[in-house]
Amino acid sequence: MTALCVRGLARLRPLFWLAAILSVVVIAARASADEPIIVQLDQAKVIKVPDRATTIVIGNPLIADLSIQPGGLAVITGKSFGATNFMVLDKSGAVLNEQNIQVQGPSDATVVVYRGVDRETYSCPSYCSPRLTLGDEQKYFTETLTQITTRNNQALAGGQGK
Repeated sequence: MTALCVRGLARLRPLFWLAAILSVVVIAARASADEPIIVQLDQAKVIKVPDRATTIVIGNPLIADLSIQPGGLAVITGKSFGATNFMVLDKSGAVLNEQNIQVQGPSDATVVVYRGVDRETYSCPSYCSPRLTLGDEQKYFTETLTQITTRNNQALAGGQGK
C-alpha cells in the first residue's frame, strides 16, 4: 500500500512544480510592478499604458508630468526632484494601473561649484557651460534662465524669417 501511495504522489509531482513556477512568476510580476519608474530631471520616458486608458491622474504634477499618446503610449517628463505616483483610469473611472515615479538628478557629466552656501551647476560633456538646475543660487539660476530664454526666442524668430 505504501508503494501505491508513493506512485500516486509521483503523478502529482509535475502539477506541484507547475504550481510552484506559476507562483514565482506571479510574485515576480507584482514585485516589478511595485518598482518605481525612474526618470531623470528634464528628461522624458515613453511607457506603455492599457489600451482602454482615457484619464491619467498625477499625484504631484510639480514633480512629473504624464500625457497619453496614440497607440497605448504615454510620455513621462521629470519636472522636479522627488517621488510621486500616477493612476491610469478608463472612461468609467476604473483604475487600470497605478505606479510610482522617481525623478532623479542628471546622469550626464556635471560639475557643481560651491561658493560658501551658494551653488552653481555646469554641464560638462566636453567643455563646461552653465546648466539650469533646481537648487542653484538664485542670481546664477536667474541669469542662466534669462540667457536660455533669450537664445530660444532668437532661434524662434530666426526660424520664422523675421
